[in-house]
Amino acid sequence: MTTPPDLLVLHGLRVVGFCGLERLAEATGLSHEDVESELIDLAVSGLVTRVPGPFGGWGPTEAGRAADAERVSAELDRAGARDLAADTHEAFEELNAEALDLCGAWQLRPLDGVVTANDHTDAAYDARVLEALADLELRTADVCAELALALPRFGRYRVRLARALERARAGELDQVADGTDSFHTVWSQLHEDLLATLGIPR
Repeated sequence: MTTPPDLLVLHGLRVVGFCGLERLAEATGLSHEDVESELIDLAVSGLVTRVPGPFGGWGPTEAGRAADAERVSAELDRAGARDLAADTHEAFEELNAEALDLCGAWQLRPLDGVVTANDHTDAAYDARVLEALADLELRTADVCAELALALPRFGRYRVRLARALERARAGELDQVADGTDSFHTVWSQLHEDLLATLGIPR
């Protein structure tokens, strides 16, 4: 079941949080033009609001959060995927601690018996962490594969996680745990999406 673009945008804001057009387009996989068009319509309906200025962006209103919760729950039931989503979430939680540990290992590393900030001068150490993250990404894709067939919006996370690792391997070191589209950020959004889809509070 393909999520309609207006719900993709509304739900994207709920998952990503307050953000600009570019981040929302990256999260949803929609074009900038389509995202902007949907945001305007959602704003007219009172479901999203925009804060102007250089640090401005878009966010859901309280009515928008309520509408999103209702619509993603209905979508889940129409797809007959509630049990599948619950099983996926349970399996994901088993991987979550590993993801957090690996992102922590990217930021800190043992040196002469002392844990210190990772200055990324040890290429072999960084390569091991990236290899472990790549293995985690593959296992996560397996965990989410069936749910992504039922709700294709979940397939977008594999694209984004893999892309973040590609950028990190190319030297963009913030793409593991610090950037707005880093592995850690996308991972957190996948976690939030599973929770929001099932109506589980953080």
